[in-house]
Amino acid sequence: MTSVQELKPLIDALSPTYHKLGDDIWDLPQLRWEEQDATSRHIALAEQEGFTVTRDVGGIPTAFQAEKGSGGPLIAFLGEYDALAGLSQESGAAVCRPDPDNTTGHGHGCGHHLLGAGSLLAAVALARHLEAKGLPGRIRYYGCPAEEAAAGKTFMAAAGAFDDVDAALTWHPAGGTGTQSTQGRCLAYAQARFRFTGVASHAGVSPHLGRSALDAAELMNVGVNFLREHMADSSRIHYAFTDAGGTSPNVVPAAAEVYYLVRAETVPEMQELYDRVAAIAQGAALMTSTTVAVTLEGASAEILPNRVLEEALHATLVEVGGVPFDAADQERAAAFCAGFAAEEIRRARVACGMSAEDPKYLHDGVPELGDPAHRPLNKGSSDVGDVSWITPTVQILSSAVAFGTPWHTWQYVAQGKLPAAHKAVSHAATVIAATGLELITRPELLAAARAEHAASTAATPYVCPIPKDLLAPPVVRAAAR
Repeated sequence: MTSVQELKPLIDALSPTYHKLGDDIWDLPQLRWEEQDATSRHIALAEQEGFTVTRDVGGIPTAFQAEKGSGGPLIAFLGEYDALAGLSQESGAAVCRPDPDNTTGHGHGCGHHLLGAGSLLAAVALARHLEAKGLPGRIRYYGCPAEEAAAGKTFMAAAGAFDDVDAALTWHPAGGTGTQSTQGRCLAYAQARFRFTGVASHAGVSPHLGRSALDAAELMNVGVNFLREHMADSSRIHYAFTDAGGTSPNVVPAAAEVYYLVRAETVPEMQELYDRVAAIAQGAALMTSTTVAVTLEGASAEILPNRVLEEALHATLVEVGGVPFDAADQERAAAFCAGFAAEEIRRARVACGMSAEDPKYLHDGVPELGDPAHRPLNKGSSDVGDVSWITPTVQILSSAVAFGTPWHTWQYVAQGKLPAAHKAVSHAATVIAATGLELITRPELLAAARAEHAASTAATPYVCPIPKDLLAPPVVRAAAR
């Protein structure tokens, strides 16, 4: 029997429990570093399965690892479970309608409630199989917080959490299934808060006595906008005002804060661009006679692909096939596609290797594995990148939402509890668990993946994108208390 044939019946039997886990976390969306409900539910299931749990990995209250098995290689599965602010949405609603039972206002606009559930399902199924067959091997599941905006895995990596792992596997729900697209290039990034402090004054009577922090923040944004002409086309800079200095126009604002995210193709390129942004902030403070305090909150590296693992994962994916959507799933997806631009839906189909005019609204196929010499550049970022520089890492996208659904939107949230999303959880778990079994039972495969990784990192060593003394925000807050 193949690894897929051995594991799929077990995963099918376990799936309802992990579909419910994902639904429960969808119902209790929590933001980065605050995912206590998700953490406790994941830990409870892992302990129920006999995993030994280590809490507070890297000192982070919502980071943990759970391990089972002995001897053999250590295979890791990476899970996430954080939500995004302001994306509350009623399940299944194809119009923007906040979930009436959601008291937080947050929502899972990137499917991390599914990601964690699917990765834990894979870890549990593989551990059960090894135990039943008397096979050596250690299975470790990582509960990883704060992927969305603070790079939890980077802080875990800096604490040495992944140093003893032989290989890592994970997945992400998406609008299409595939191996190469996930292992395409992504951008390294850093994010920081720039807080300007000035002098308050009456804006009408004595404006000459004031020093506007808001002026400084706005000048910083102007300067960064001029910088955009002089950076690589693939780089990205985003910002949001977190404090505009108040709501009274007759008061010179004494404080203002802007939150920046800087992306580039590699960590050194990102660091250079970030330094230029920070210099502009200093210039804005100088021009306004204010001061600026910079708080770096997190960063992550670009993903280091591993072709050996890609090919092994893809071979498993071909055997498993696409996500088994039915006519009802396609009909539900069509309702969401009705609100998207037709050209975007056609583009998404073509990206999955389909005809632009294919009548399906969900991807149920398997595209070919692409040429590694022509990897697509995903302009997003992921802290999976830092894990990939420490140990050979591979991930798969499993189709969970309709073609054209943008990540980080209410439309994505609305589809997160539908049957199609549940099918993506089981599909991804089957693929990554079976690939993990291949790595355990075929030592030559794991050795080849590790040899490739060693050669890659010898040529280009890992550069951790956060300073050695930078602590995760919850650790800093705990120390302050």
